[in-house]
Amino acid sequence: MLTVHHLNNSRSQRILWLLEELGMPYDIRRYQRDPKTNLAPPALKQVNALGKSPVLQDGERIIIESGAIIDYLIRRHGAGRLQPDMSSAAYDDYVQWLHFAEGSAMLPLMLDLMIGRLGDAGAPLRPRIDDQLATYLGYIDKALAGRDYLLGTEFSGADVQMSFVAELAHARDKLGACPNVTAWLTRFQARPAYQAALVKGGEDYNCIFR
Repeated sequence: MLTVHHLNNSRSQRILWLLEELGMPYDIRRYQRDPKTNLAPPALKQVNALGKSPVLQDGERIIIESGAIIDYLIRRHGAGRLQPDMSSAAYDDYVQWLHFAEGSAMLPLMLDLMIGRLGDAGAPLRPRIDDQLATYLGYIDKALAGRDYLLGTEFSGADVQMSFVAELAHARDKLGACPNVTAWLTRFQARPAYQAALVKGGEDYNCIFR
């Protein structure tokens, strides 16, 4: 049985969603953030020495990092679903999006979140961060022009991995110039599996963005 070590209001929500899309049975082991610090509890380090979520447990195997977990689940349990054929050019695009989410797009978003809490002390960083946000979000918006999902008409694991980027950008009010990203966000949040994962994950998922 697959087990998701799930920290409330975290990136592990993506993994619950993917499992719902795949229709796979799984267990959830829940961890709650400290209400004062918003940090993960020490108990999470017993399964991941970094104390981070998500963590997927498949028997004795432990996998960390959202992109690696998404790749693992689809390759080993997807039965050909939610990724292009590995010999196709579309597969290369798919892999690129899996890495782009955390490798590029999330850095300026997280910096924006952090300097927003610094007040005037973070002001010198604001122009550079805003420029990077406009560049990365504009890149995603252009890629989605005329498309329902990142790879075209077909939903894939790339949309799951990139979803956190769109949700954080929306929560930070950064999508005003990105109508295609906004439409994509609305589209994937309406999927039944996404809604089912929200119920499984519990609490207000978007509260982490505020």
